[in-house]
Parts: sequence; structure tokens; C-alpha cells
Amino acid sequence: METTAACSGLRCTDCGATHELDAATHRCPGCGGVLELTYDYSVLDLDPVGLRARPFDGLGRYAELLPFPRETLVTIGEGTTPLVGASDWAERLGVERVLLKDEGANPTGSIADRGATLAVTAAKRHGAATVALPSTGNAAQAVSAYAARAGLDVEAFVPSRAIFDAKAMINVHGGEMSVVGGRLADAIDAFEEAVADEQWYSLAAFETPYRQDGVKTIGYEIAEQLDWRAPDHVVYPTGNGVGFVGLARAVRELRELGWIDTAPTIHAVQPEGCAPIVEAFEDGHAKHEPVEYPDTICGGLEVADPPASRLMLDAVRESDGSAVATPDAAILEAAADVAQSAGVEVGTAGGAAASGALELAERGVFGDSETVVIVNPAAGNKESDVLRSHLMSKGM
Repeated sequence: METTAACSGLRCTDCGATHELDAATHRCPGCGGVLELTYDYSVLDLDPVGLRARPFDGLGRYAELLPFPRETLVTIGEGTTPLVGASDWAERLGVERVLLKDEGANPTGSIADRGATLAVTAAKRHGAATVALPSTGNAAQAVSAYAARAGLDVEAFVPSRAIFDAKAMINVHGGEMSVVGGRLADAIDAFEEAVADEQWYSLAAFETPYRQDGVKTIGYEIAEQLDWRAPDHVVYPTGNGVGFVGLARAVRELRELGWIDTAPTIHAVQPEGCAPIVEAFEDGHAKHEPVEYPDTICGGLEVADPPASRLMLDAVRESDGSAVATPDAAILEAAADVAQSAGVEVGTAGGAAASGALELAERGVFGDSETVVIVNPAAGNKESDVLRSHLMSKGM
């Protein structure tokens, strides 16, 4: 399988074993642990000066730091999303600058597009005919779009409460969808039962190392958009952890490359009704305990049993960050506030990040001369009914 010059293979994040790309496609063959891609930066022929000469036009601009050459990527122009200033929020948080990284500008409206491009590219190169995954909605929509472009079939398993727009677009892109009664855990159970009997290529969270490697490009972009000066803080809402772990990976790589001098502090935000990472962080645990009865309006963040909590918790602690939970009411209010003050349409996950930033400010985490980046993972119009209902409940 053709790879970029720097891509050197796979490493298990649990046992440390290394594997060739063709020898392991999903979990570690030895221990079943989560795999991550490895790179030899000594052969890298790329630096920020070289990047400056390229158009700001998608993930392919960072191809040397990804496993596959630019011309082989299954792409729809994902990435290179805006970093929007929010002066009202800077005043509210008591900092010098707040910037909103708006992942809603991706082709299917969420950060999941970044992971889908690499994951579907890998599946195609591994000879897959059908890719499959359980999802709260956005990831399945993204995979359906990229699989359609690659000529692959899709089997998506989503809970009945998944947002309507995502479910509709899975079908519009030609994906086969199983809507499972209950919540994400029920969809995962149905997926695991079905995939055991079928020859499907799994793109479930952390089953493939490629989704989180694609998402890491958000970290490259934030640094590049700030002229290779890392922000002081990044506030990131998290559910299954693919995006959060990808962001932390980008920070590590940028430091190793010497492209940034200092690393940002990374904060995880979850809704109070489903906050296994926050609970584990506050209790000092290395891994989470599943939430028995998750209950939040934030469907994309309602992941009661995240598959790689150790990696998420390590990322928070290694950056000297925090993990905070906020109530649904504060999340919805913050989402509306961002739209009304900054003009950026954020969904409930983006609202969680914004409300989490307010909580961190109240705790005195931010300094008055610092820059805070708030990540909005998905477009607000995916959940316009939820946001509008919140305003109507206030008589607006």
C-alpha cells in the first residue's frame, strides 16, 4: 500500500507493539488495543514556510503528515474551516481574545468529515466493499458521503434519537441505515452483532486508527491560522473522543516538529447528563465508569461508554487541562448566545464548549492576556429545532 514517506507504520497505545500498515487494519493483533499511526519526521520535506506557498484548500495541504499521498485521498474539500473572532465572548471570559473554530463549515457540516476522508481512503485501499459503523449521527452521515465518492457501500447503525438531518442524509448519500430503538449503546450492540456475521470493514470509533489521524488536522489549522503561535487554551466538547484525541495528537506532533514553541492547555467539556470523562477526571481515575442512565439534549455528546477514555484523560492531564460538565439549559443558552453575538451557528456540542468556557472562566482558569479557542464540532442548522424550541420556551 502506497504511503507518504514519513508514515512508518502503526503502534499500539496499550502494549506498545508496532505493526506494518498492511498487517493490521483495526485493533492491535496482539492485545486488542487502540492503534495509532507513527511517523519518522527525519524524512519530512515540509515546514511552515513551505506550507505558506500552498493554497489553504483542505486536508491535502498536510499530506506529508498523513498516511496517504494527497492524490490518493478520497476528499470532498474538507478542512480549512474558519477561525472566527468573538469579541463579546472575550469580554465575558475576561481574556484578550476568543476564537471560534467552526467545523460546521465542513462538507457534511461536522468535524467528522476530517476523519471520514482518511478512514474511507484506508478502507478503499484495503480492498473493502462495505464500510460499517455505529454513530450518534454525524459520523455516519460523513462516512456515507465519502463512501459514496469512493464507490463503497455503507451500513450505518444509529439510535432512534439521532438528529433527523443526519439520518436523512445517510439515506440520501446511498447508505443503508438501521435505526435502533434506544440510545447509542443499543446501536453499538446491534452493530457488533451484525458485523460479526458480515464481511464489513469497521469504521467504528477507535476501531480504525485513521479517523483520529484525520481529525488531528484541526490542530494544524488552528496553529497555522494563528501564524504558528498556539493559543493558550482550546475548549473542546467531547463524546466518543475521536476529535479530542486527534487534537491532542496534533499538539504533540507540532511540538515534536518544532512548529510551535508552546502547547495549548486542552479542556474537555461534557453535558452533566452524560459526563463519564469529567467524572473520571475529577475522581483521579485513569479510565471511566460507564454512565448507567445518560440523559442530555446533546445527542452527539451522549456517549455513556467512550471506547478510549484512557487516551482522552491522558490528553487532558498531559496538557494541564480540565474536564468540566455543564447543564443542558446552560448549553442551549450558550449556543443561542454565540449565534446572536458572534453570528456563528453552533449546535448543542458547540453550545457545550461555550458554556464550558464560561465555567472555566468562573473558576479562574484563564488569564486576562490569553487567547482561547472554542471548537464548534457541527453546524447549528443540524439541530435548529432544538435551539428554536429553547428560545420558544423563553417566549422568544
